[in-house]
Amino acid sequence: MAFGFFLSVTFLLSVWTTAKCDHIPNEGLHMECRDRYFMIAVELFNENELSFEAVDETGVYPITEQYAAKCGYSFNVFPPLEHVELRASYFSCHTDNKEDEVFTFNFNLIMTHKGKEIAYTLNKTCSPSLPWSPREVTCEVNYMEVSVRSDVACPTGTKKDDWDAVVKTAYASATSDWQVIFQRVQQELMPISLKTAKKHGYAFDLTAGRLVFRAPYGQPDSFSTEVNGVPVEVVHATLFSRQSWVLIMVDLVAACSTHKGSYDNSGYIMWETPEVPHPLVSFLHRMQVNIGVNGELVEQLVAEERGYIVKQRKSTVEISIPYNAEGGYRKSIVSGNLYEFYIFHLYLEQISVDEGHIDSRLRIHRTLATPLLPCSVSTEDRTIPEERTFTVYLGNVPEDVELAAVHLNGQEFIVQFTNESIHNITKVVSPNHTHGYTLKVPFDDPVVMQQLIKDATMQHRLDITYTLTVLPENEPFYQLASVMALTDASPPAFDAVCSESGISFKLDHRPIDYLWEIYIGSELLTSELAAKHGYIMSNNSQTLLLEVPLFTHGYEYKDITLKGFFGTFELLMRDHETLEGQNSTVKTCRFSATELIVCSADGNITVVADLPSVITSEGVPAGTNLVDPNCGPNEMDSSRALFSFPVNSCGSTVKLGKEYVMYENEIFFSKKLHAPANFSNDFDRVTMQCTYSLAGLLRLFSVFRFESDAAGVGRIVHSAHSTEGLLSPTIKPTTVLQTPLSTQRQSSWLSERCLDDHIWLSKCFTVRSQRVIRS
Repeated sequence: MAFGFFLSVTFLLSVWTTAKCDHIPNEGLHMECRDRYFMIAVELFNENELSFEAVDETGVYPITEQYAAKCGYSFNVFPPLEHVELRASYFSCHTDNKEDEVFTFNFNLIMTHKGKEIAYTLNKTCSPSLPWSPREVTCEVNYMEVSVRSDVACPTGTKKDDWDAVVKTAYASATSDWQVIFQRVQQELMPISLKTAKKHGYAFDLTAGRLVFRAPYGQPDSFSTEVNGVPVEVVHATLFSRQSWVLIMVDLVAACSTHKGSYDNSGYIMWETPEVPHPLVSFLHRMQVNIGVNGELVEQLVAEERGYIVKQRKSTVEISIPYNAEGGYRKSIVSGNLYEFYIFHLYLEQISVDEGHIDSRLRIHRTLATPLLPCSVSTEDRTIPEERTFTVYLGNVPEDVELAAVHLNGQEFIVQFTNESIHNITKVVSPNHTHGYTLKVPFDDPVVMQQLIKDATMQHRLDITYTLTVLPENEPFYQLASVMALTDASPPAFDAVCSESGISFKLDHRPIDYLWEIYIGSELLTSELAAKHGYIMSNNSQTLLLEVPLFTHGYEYKDITLKGFFGTFELLMRDHETLEGQNSTVKTCRFSATELIVCSADGNITVVADLPSVITSEGVPAGTNLVDPNCGPNEMDSSRALFSFPVNSCGSTVKLGKEYVMYENEIFFSKKLHAPANFSNDFDRVTMQCTYSLAGLLRLFSVFRFESDAAGVGRIVHSAHSTEGLLSPTIKPTTVLQTPLSTQRQSSWLSERCLDDHIWLSKCFTVRSQRVIRS
């Protein structure tokens, strides 16, 4: 299958009035002198229509399809490169030829856009880079041309100059004197005049040193034959003139391979031509082959280094060109599925030498194209389940195809994904003139279909539809892929956010979340538990929201200073059958508070108390201490004091009940400057209490070690009085700060019972530290 790219007559021919311009912009125009022809290449842009006119001293001649074949022009369109190319033989009709050495070309390039024409003047002077051979044949895409030296051998005793004069005189005489016979196998044709032959589309010309004959393909006087199994078109013209008793005859034969090219599944397009295209050619003594594409020839060895395969077998030259060879063109096309074809503008030169050591050059221009070949765009699942992300590679995408959109389980996403998207797609360039795309989608993305199968295994599924477009037509086609991965079902994970008043947790429900239960410490999170501890919880089919106010049950506090402290809250995920802890969400936030008390499980009391009279009018801190005057504050500012001490130190008292034990101490602060805070001075005081469940204490009253399996419940009581009331057990508080800190089930009931004053006075009693008295 071959593609011949010729513009139609309506495309080429223009008879409208044109506006002349002196110059055409350099961009989009290329002119070059080649070894045997002149080439003009013009880019196609803005949907312009292009045509050419040949210009000489006799006038302007539109180059139509028919006129081009007759006069030695070939006009080709190269869709992949989006340009048109005009090739003009050095012996074309309107070329100024000086001694077969200098050739001057003049053309008008006409651009038509929306009915408006602009004409550009193009001219170029060329000199052949190679000397002319005695016989040269050109097989263009639309015509055959043969030129031979006009200095034929002279009879003995005749001077060469005299013979040249005779030949030129004969050719210059009336055309009726010269006639031509077109010879065909087993046919006798009547001679016709050169004038008649020219009317039939043939061209004859005598230059300074050569006789030129040109014929379009498919003329009635040409014929097709096979040489060594290769189709060949032949035109055989014999010129003759009878001058008295002398008969002058010149044989002009052009024979060109019309092989259309073939292809196989090995990735090559193949073309053939006979070593001797016609029997009238002298016996072949030696032959050289040069090959190339796009009008540039290289020697056979160089071509083979580029991947070409050149074989001479059974008197036939066989050429195989790889699809990816340099200089070829590839194009994608959509016809239901994606296809591709390859185009090669083959340029071949055969140099043959006969027994008389006279060389002939045969040059062949052929446009070869493959049929539509399936183009396979591939997908590869590169997912690693441990990464919990689908990774899918779309590969072998041709250069003229790009990815426009991706449908993930029916939802469309335009490429490129936005920065906010959790999907990721990356373009990957390959060395074989293709590219690919890597798509990443997390398993937990809402677009991924998930299904729980047996043995707590989660199946993740992603159906992908790639929308690709062929450029520049923007013709779409689609590539489908489906990927699946199995993972162990993972526990749910909360999103947590800090606020001034506490911590908020959010959980987006999944179909598999029933496999786990949510615990706070040892307690199952329920609406009843949330109400009991003061949590704010809302739960629907989509989302669970849990707001945990500061100082509620379950917090752990660290790094307490007057400037602030860190509070940590943990939600634990347990297997609903085994209750084994499998995952947790822990959130730590920085808070600040005017007052707080922390009763730790290891027996330490940390308290921040608001003492508005600590600073005297003179600006000097007054005396501040615990029951034990040697226990002063760890840190103070203008109105607050921070103490941290073991529960059984600093003069703490112990109040023992049947199910709990309470440690109590007091902060004394004097209003007098530099006076110690003791029982003999006027003072204010703040009472601190930490209550622990007896069931949770591991070792009680040990001076070496205090252990509790739960933090205690703290309380700060503010009171103002004189020393006279210091030992009174019935002093009523003016303000109370209660900080429940228990994280275990055993102490929850204690915070409710032991903080009631009535229960407190009836079941608890006071002793000095180091002594315990039971009622």
